[in-house]
Amino acid sequence: MTIEVHEDSRSLAEAAAKRAAALIQEAVAKRGKARIVAASAASQVEFLDSLTRIPGIDWVRVELFHLDEYIGLPMTHPASFCLFLQEHLISKTGIRNLHLLNGAADPGEVIRSTGEAIASEPIDVAFVGIGENGHLAFNDPPADFETEQPYLVVNLDEACRRQQVGEGWFKDLSEVPPTAISMSVKQVLKAREILAIVAGARKARAIAGCFNGPITPMAPSSILRTHPNATIYLDRDSAALLKPEVLATLATAG
Repeated sequence: MTIEVHEDSRSLAEAAAKRAAALIQEAVAKRGKARIVAASAASQVEFLDSLTRIPGIDWVRVELFHLDEYIGLPMTHPASFCLFLQEHLISKTGIRNLHLLNGAADPGEVIRSTGEAIASEPIDVAFVGIGENGHLAFNDPPADFETEQPYLVVNLDEACRRQQVGEGWFKDLSEVPPTAISMSVKQVLKAREILAIVAGARKARAIAGCFNGPITPMAPSSILRTHPNATIYLDRDSAALLKPEVLATLATAG
């Protein structure tokens, strides 16, 4: 794993998008297709905007998998991650081969069908974020580092649910669903390359918790340190609480 620290969120997004585009193009050139995982969060907007503006990506040859979704939320709800991906990625690129997690459908069937699809071949690159509580996908602390299931039903902790309110997706805590379908930690780690896009001062404490201390289920994204091809894209604000020795060993300037 490496960390890239950029001056601001825009330069962070552009750097991550450039790497993402290269990985997609390499996979298409080698195998005729690319399989990707995309996160849905406010932290991903600038990154996806940059990525979808890069020319030369054959999006028809891209197969898209969904990282997580609230249970009980229709795909038309303003906070639906399905809607987010439609607006910020799918509609802009014309991706046809996609596996969205329908939060209004039976969770067991969604987990079964999407799990079978994602397990059929390796993922080339996963785009993820890191939550204010350190979560990876919707795997809140203490995260399950052991399950082999590609997707699972998870309970969302209060810190996670409050983040969704703070970002403006819901009016208050009572509106935030208590459960979700999430890609498992082990499935995320199966991607050949992982790009984590994390900007802003609100994420500084989570970044410190995941990378200053031990690898632990209580700081779920700390597990990214075990992946040889994971890059954490930070800006000055999100990197502000990292220890100097961490920056010295893991970070490169953006």
